[in-house]
Amino acid sequence: MKTPRRHFLKTAALAIGMPTIIPAAVLGKNGAVAPSNRIVVGGIGIGPRGREVLKAFLAQPDVQFVVDADVQETRREVVRVMVNRHYQNQDCRKTWDMAEVLARPDIDAVLIATGDRWHAVASIMAAKAGKDIYCEKPCSMTIRESQEIADGVNRYGRVFQAGTQRRNVDNFKFAAALARSGKLGKIRTVHAGILTLQESHKWLPAEAEPARELVNWDRWLGPAPWRPFNKDYINGRWRGYYDFHGGATLPEWGAHTVDLCQWAASADDTVPVEFEAEGQTIHGRYANGVKLVMRLAGFKGEGNWVVPGTCPVRFEGDEGWVEAADTGKVAVSSPKLLEGGVPATMAGTDPSKHVRDFLDCIKTRGKPAANVDVTRRGHIVSHAAAIGWRLGRKVNFDPVTESFVNDPDANRMCSRARRAPWHA
Repeated sequence: MKTPRRHFLKTAALAIGMPTIIPAAVLGKNGAVAPSNRIVVGGIGIGPRGREVLKAFLAQPDVQFVVDADVQETRREVVRVMVNRHYQNQDCRKTWDMAEVLARPDIDAVLIATGDRWHAVASIMAAKAGKDIYCEKPCSMTIRESQEIADGVNRYGRVFQAGTQRRNVDNFKFAAALARSGKLGKIRTVHAGILTLQESHKWLPAEAEPARELVNWDRWLGPAPWRPFNKDYINGRWRGYYDFHGGATLPEWGAHTVDLCQWAASADDTVPVEFEAEGQTIHGRYANGVKLVMRLAGFKGEGNWVVPGTCPVRFEGDEGWVEAADTGKVAVSSPKLLEGGVPATMAGTDPSKHVRDFLDCIKTRGKPAANVDVTRRGHIVSHAAAIGWRLGRKVNFDPVTESFVNDPDANRMCSRARRAPWHA
């Protein structure tokens, strides 16, 4: 049957005249952010700490998290459910292969929260794929990887934020600013809380590998040397093993506290020129004479720390000192140093402001607080100090060439072989 011309024209006129109903969220109304202004994020290897950071991403109205890649099915499913519950839909996808995440043209940035062995390679692959990068710490296993990340990110013009979130935590910012302001006088010594220095080259007993769709063991190992499967590794107990954990556990805490000492000492563009271990304490010295002391971190003020809490730092000058720790508190040598306001209490583990800093820099193409150049040198300090501890003697370091001076044994420890094909 043919449609009468008059009926067709009447129907068409009504269709043209009828206003189209578009959801407010699409237009960016009622506090929502229009899709065209959202930052699309994918995840790589998001475990327990990564999920805490992911919560900070999901809390931002201009973020859309769309996919997670993980070699463990249980972990990727936890993230998928968590994200879909947040958005109240089923749009978040999961995959075991991070290449699928990096290949998606709609993804602007990635959150990398794998174990340490993958951080550098995954970051460089992401930079090559044109993604901006938030990478959990420590971001490298060696001095060479610290250099490779910075060189790769800068070459491809990406925004990079290391997960050293204390650069955006109130009390640590206050302490570093106080040191840099001159109110403490000339800075003489900066103290970084660290973990017990130790490492193991042992293998856990071999166990039967799970099915690849549950745990892809070969991909879990990635760039690290091969060893037989043991469930303890995939359950987070890989720390302390040399193949999986950088530098005598020093970068684990040093990535935060040594990084803050670099900042407070106005040394983000350099590193100490010498390191010497004394038991569980490592002493460093910058070319300008400022001393860096890496020592055990107490939880309730043990070890002569004034402020209780993990990741303590202390900055000492000619005219005073300041301490800060993860409790959100500060201590100072004189009440006058607190004039102008006490920093708001914020846990040192809180990544919310750090994530926001990263997102803002994606939009402006600026450098975030823990940018790749800051990360490069801060991580090199921890790796170089660990090498000195491992050798059991004083080592000298050249900040310009980023290598040890007349010390072939130490220089051989600046890199590790990576298992094929993971050569970034």
